[in-house]
Amino acid sequence: MLRMLLCAGLFIVASSVVAQSSIEKTIINQTLERFHLAAAEANYEAYFNLFAEQAVFLGTDGNERWTKEEFKKYVKPHFNQKIGWLYESTQRNITIVNDTDIAFFDELLFNKNYGQCRGTGILLKVNNHWKILQYNLSIPIPNDLSKQVVGLIQKTS
Repeated sequence: MLRMLLCAGLFIVASSVVAQSSIEKTIINQTLERFHLAAAEANYEAYFNLFAEQAVFLGTDGNERWTKEEFKKYVKPHFNQKIGWLYESTQRNITIVNDTDIAFFDELLFNKNYGQCRGTGILLKVNNHWKILQYNLSIPIPNDLSKQVVGLIQKTS
């Protein structure tokens, strides 16, 4: 009987952890959707409220590494002119690091100018809200084209 009670207790605890993880992944998914929507709407305040204070944004160019404050300076003139950018997530994977307030994700994105892109990043739970600590936007290169693309990059360096 004791063994059955212990097993039932462990099952309840495990079910609770899985349910909580599912809820957190839903909240993270909503955070990332708000992030992309704010960028598309050129909503400066909403966009940057989703970043942690120590956030870093990595753009598609190897020289694009911005702290939150640097990125705000880059984005402000664009958003002031209501020029935003739309990246629509077509696939997203979210992993929450066990027993922490840290999550990481990868997503495939579609952008009308760049086609398929990839976003990866880290989120940190701050005051019960998930904030983007790092976002990395890249353009995946098919393996069959990688030598050609690398050759073009080397010619411009």
